[in-house]
Amino acid sequence: MPSSHRYPDTDRAALYRAIAERRDMRHFLPGQTVAPELLQRLLQAAHWGPSVGFMQPWRFVRITRPALREQLHACVERERQQTAQALGERQAEFLRLKVEGIRECAELLAVCLADGRERHVFGRRTMPYMDVASVGCALQNLWLAARAEGLGVGWVSVFEPAEVAALLQLPEGASPLALLCIGPVAAFYDEPMLQQQRWASRAPLADVVFDDAWGGAANWLTGDTY
Repeated sequence: MPSSHRYPDTDRAALYRAIAERRDMRHFLPGQTVAPELLQRLLQAAHWGPSVGFMQPWRFVRITRPALREQLHACVERERQQTAQALGERQAEFLRLKVEGIRECAELLAVCLADGRERHVFGRRTMPYMDVASVGCALQNLWLAARAEGLGVGWVSVFEPAEVAALLQLPEGASPLALLCIGPVAAFYDEPMLQQQRWASRAPLADVVFDDAWGGAANWLTGDTY
């Protein structure tokens, strides 16, 4: 029996559509803007995210100075080259990929872990990395809201955290997790870009869901449901 708290069919369909069509975007329309009230809605969606012990460890730094944007782009480019070298035989293949849209996107946000996280013990005593998981939940909220608004979002993690922390003047103990590229796009990718480029592909659901123990077959799964 459906729950009495269930959303109407159209609302549920829109939610699942946003989840299915969310993409990590690398290609943005240059010279565009995002209205301040829309950017605030996206940040509010992020701030509504769940967090372990209600610690709310996320902090957002909006990048407004072109010179700072260029410095951050340089950080990403340095790490892109280092990553390529570390990939060995896939180096050339990786260098052909577009991994960011920092210069073209309408808005650039740095998403950071707050300082003082050690005082939050609830839910973190044995798993201190739950602060990172909490920020991930906030980012997914923003990402889905942006997709519903027709804006692209790209998560850039190809950088040396200490360099970005210094550029953003983060306090001791704070750490950058992402540079978020946000803005209008010409079109959303039909499938994840790295899958389009044959870098990797999404695993079947049955490969990642088990019953009772690792590897236990979940025979109740029926395949792709969207």
